[in-house]
Amino acid sequence: MTLSSPGIAQIPQILIVEDEPAIADTLCYSLRSEGYAPEWVATGEAALNAVGIDTALVILDVGLPDLSGFEVCRRLRARPDSPPVMFLTAHSEEIDRVLGFEIGADDYVLKPFSPRELVARVRVILRRHGNGNTTSKAATETLQLDEAGARVKWCGLPLPLTRFEYLLLRHLMGQPGRVFSREQLLDAVWGNERDSTDRTVDTHIKTLRAKLRAASPEADPILTHRGMGYSLQP
Repeated sequence: MTLSSPGIAQIPQILIVEDEPAIADTLCYSLRSEGYAPEWVATGEAALNAVGIDTALVILDVGLPDLSGFEVCRRLRARPDSPPVMFLTAHSEEIDRVLGFEIGADDYVLKPFSPRELVARVRVILRRHGNGNTTSKAATETLQLDEAGARVKWCGLPLPLTRFEYLLLRHLMGQPGRVFSREQLLDAVWGNERDSTDRTVDTHIKTLRAKLRAASPEADPILTHRGMGYSLQP
């Protein structure tokens, strides 16, 4: 995880090649919600023209109206620095899956699919190929602090924080890696507020973690140091 200013992390560009608009819309929404930058085309020829040096991944339907997905993949693999390819298809026959992998597919997802599972597979492929830097759920997670607006973004998404959640996270972000005791956090965040105890800190840490994980289920930037307190990963 890195602490950064907005715009520093590069957002992976993902090309969706799918001739069914409803499926394409679902994919675009799911990927965009995770902080990726999806682009949609409906034909194989359009896909070959759209793939560029910034394309981090191609999600490729096998049954396209012009070229088959297999042919598109073959042509992409003939190019230098070809991006990884995930096949998306309604065909469940083993021979199709074997053919897909033989011509260079990185993954093979059957329709109907779970958008959440598909995004998780996307994340794995990007990490494997070193393209995981996103303002979303990927190998490099980012926390972005806007003190003027009293807002924090995590993985490119604004966190719906309460006043004390924001103040607590801001304090941890001020010195990443430092372990703060509960007493130090109480003094810095709650001050003279009544009814504030060690349990108050623990409760707010718990709700903070829940909101961070809602944006990135695999990440947990807040560390617990038993008997000592809490820190933010540097």
